[in-house]
Amino acid sequence: MRNVVEIGMGREARRMYGLGEVDIVPSRRTRSSKEVSTAWQIDAYQMDLPVMTHPTDAVVSPESAVEFSRLGGLAVLNGEGLWARHQDPEAAIAELRELALEDVTGHRAVARLQELHRAPIDRELLAAAVRRIRDEGGTVAVRVSPQHARDLTPGLVAAGIDLLVVQGTIISAEHVSGEDEPLNLKDFIHELDVPVIAGGVVDYKTALHLMRTGAAGVIVGYGGVEGVTTTGSVLGMEVHMATAIADAAAARRDYLDETGGRYVHVLADGDIYTSGDIARAVACGADAVVLGPLLAGSLESPGRGVYWDAVSAHPKVPRGHVAEIDDETALAPLAEVLEGPTSVPDGTRNLMGGLRRAMAKCGYSDVKGFQKVDLSVRP
Repeated sequence: MRNVVEIGMGREARRMYGLGEVDIVPSRRTRSSKEVSTAWQIDAYQMDLPVMTHPTDAVVSPESAVEFSRLGGLAVLNGEGLWARHQDPEAAIAELRELALEDVTGHRAVARLQELHRAPIDRELLAAAVRRIRDEGGTVAVRVSPQHARDLTPGLVAAGIDLLVVQGTIISAEHVSGEDEPLNLKDFIHELDVPVIAGGVVDYKTALHLMRTGAAGVIVGYGGVEGVTTTGSVLGMEVHMATAIADAAAARRDYLDETGGRYVHVLADGDIYTSGDIARAVACGADAVVLGPLLAGSLESPGRGVYWDAVSAHPKVPRGHVAEIDDETALAPLAEVLEGPTSVPDGTRNLMGGLRRAMAKCGYSDVKGFQKVDLSVRP
């Protein structure tokens, strides 16, 4: 039964929970963490880690995408970002870093990021970036917005992408615009030969609608980190991720019954600051998590400790800062961030080690099983 409270005469609101408000309750036998698997498969693509990157230039370049793929995760290149617009995106990112470090408000850096994104998308540059990842053996995933999906996707498919990510702050089964032809995701996905991950969503109904379009995966939430993303301030919307993930997992279950066995993956994107939050997200029902800020602390990240979300570059309503979230002198190799070993005890390093130990402490050997673990709510 939904937990509804009255916030005024004739007006009710649902009580929802963030990941920081729930905890995992060990209730089975324990096992060795060496006997735990974090393997994840979406469509035909098998990965060792249930982790996808947020599609931001601060974290994903062709080179870092290859390394992330080598380590077992799924990196997503921003198909509308700097690698698709500029011949020398590294120089542009270096300039953004310098501005972010000089101005703690991040306003100058956001203004420069918007200016850099006014350059038109160069399809040849984007195709070249895709080929660089593919030629080095990485799994190629590229993000496009609903507004540009129809226009950019044919070139991306021709360049050899493996997966397409259609992602906006909030997405629906049909994107309507007065300027362009509406994007009907069901028709769009049906015409493609590559699997599609779509999002973000925050509720059961929208998640179910997206699953019915034929998406292989649905993203819950829209990223962000405390002090960096300002969606709550700008749009008045916050995602209570524990509840949102559980709702999407319920939609996954109902869709599985509806179709007689088609499984759609749920990916949690937001409210994740430590390995403990990754464990909570999986325990709430996620098949994988989408990481951005936690990966900004890696040596391989182009931003080298400076981070921004994909929506930070919006030309009219930017919804995120360009800000330092990790001191450059404290950056660690991506391998340490994901798999350790590490001497950092706060849960921001060896993320998968933390997840495996949480699963082992509760007696589960795989991600699917861990979704059934008991949870408690903090008072």
